[in-house]
Amino acid sequence: MSRSAVAIAGLLALAVAFPPLSRPAAPRTTADQAVANLEKALKSLTTLMARFEQLHYSMTVSEPLREKGEVFLQKPNRMRWVYKDPQDKVFLYKDGILEMYLAEDKQLTRSPVAEETLRSDIFGIFLGTVSFREAYTVEDNPFPTTATRVRQVKLTPRTEGEFSHLLLEIDETTWLLRRVIFIEWAGNKREFIFSQVRTGIPIPARTFTLKVPPGTEIIDDTESVRRQGR
Repeated sequence: MSRSAVAIAGLLALAVAFPPLSRPAAPRTTADQAVANLEKALKSLTTLMARFEQLHYSMTVSEPLREKGEVFLQKPNRMRWVYKDPQDKVFLYKDGILEMYLAEDKQLTRSPVAEETLRSDIFGIFLGTVSFREAYTVEDNPFPTTATRVRQVKLTPRTEGEFSHLLLEIDETTWLLRRVIFIEWAGNKREFIFSQVRTGIPIPARTFTLKVPPGTEIIDDTESVRRQGR
């Protein structure tokens, strides 16, 4: 065998023994980038419909209370949460007013929503009134999940409020919420899990009008606000 043939054979042997290094994986989206993508996705929404499951965890009860229903959103300021299991109830937010209807109690409560309350709750998150990076410190915080292609982050309020922190699970395909968990200082938790999310679809105007049956007790806290000229 010629010297050149020996050299080529040697190079081939080295190539087999030490294959080329694979390209490094693209850097994963940072927590700040994921939250920025979520904020951008929420601000670009016109309408949204989804199914949800809401879980209430209490320090005094071993099993969480589970509720299910549908949520409807129309920008800039309309949202309806319809609960069907285990109790029929409706939360309707429109133009700064929250109406809560409890079918079992035959009662409708109508009250204004303070801006700080709106910003720190699920309504404000979906309506896009929250600037996450201004209101919270953002960091990675993996937690148990069965979902794939999601980004999990922790939000800690910059000013003390009702919640010690929030955990977000963000869909990396749509950059919309899949789960959000509100954790109170006392250890109680509220968790929302979203599925069958659809965006940009027509929602009838009547969806954001709440009609109640005759005989319903109506408690209207907006009257005192109007009298005070707010």
